[in-house]
Amino acid sequence: MVTVISLGGSIVAPDTVDTAFLKDFTALIRRFLEEDEKRRFIFVTGGGGPARVWQQAYRAAGGESDEEADWIGIMATRLNAQLIRAVMAEWCGQPVVTDPTQAGPLSDRVLVASGWKPGFSSDYDAVLLAERFQADMVINLSNIERVYTGDPRKNPDAKPIDKISWADFRTMVGEEWIPGKNVPFDPVASRHAAKIGIKVICAAGKNLPNLEKLLRGEEFLGTVIG
Repeated sequence: MVTVISLGGSIVAPDTVDTAFLKDFTALIRRFLEEDEKRRFIFVTGGGGPARVWQQAYRAAGGESDEEADWIGIMATRLNAQLIRAVMAEWCGQPVVTDPTQAGPLSDRVLVASGWKPGFSSDYDAVLLAERFQADMVINLSNIERVYTGDPRKNPDAKPIDKISWADFRTMVGEEWIPGKNVPFDPVASRHAAKIGIKVICAAGKNLPNLEKLLRGEEFLGTVIG
């Protein structure tokens, strides 16, 4: 059983690395690995605070290229991925995957991947890896517990959504990817997930009791897309 988790940079490194979360999250994953020898995990890391800081610095210094801004964000995802891989080293002997189309067989119980190239976020890499290793869904962990009908920070009438179709979700997030764009799931990743019929579950990454329920197939708080 392969579980693909898109691990948002907003929970790994909202500003700097959240070491308390990292310790608790990896402890939870270790419990699942020890309980079930058939269990495999693929983690795809986002860039988080470091990506935003360096991208903003690039813009402030006069940079105008979206492609260059994307590359800066990708480098932040690779730093976060290397950290996760090192912390899980006893379960993950393979190097960080930087190109999901070239990911080899799962020789270990954990595989860690980063961003790949400009034009989309690491969410798209997670969808490609789910497709490659025949996982039927991607768990998208971020700093929001559910998808809403609008931004609840700006719109008090925004309502949480428990389940939504890909067609309706894609209408909400649009088609265009902009480096640093803050949406529940990347529009490019959404388009491919819809095409191949993979579900995405959006949930709060730091609510680890809820994540445990999700991983055990129990009732959980989150939004199912697809």
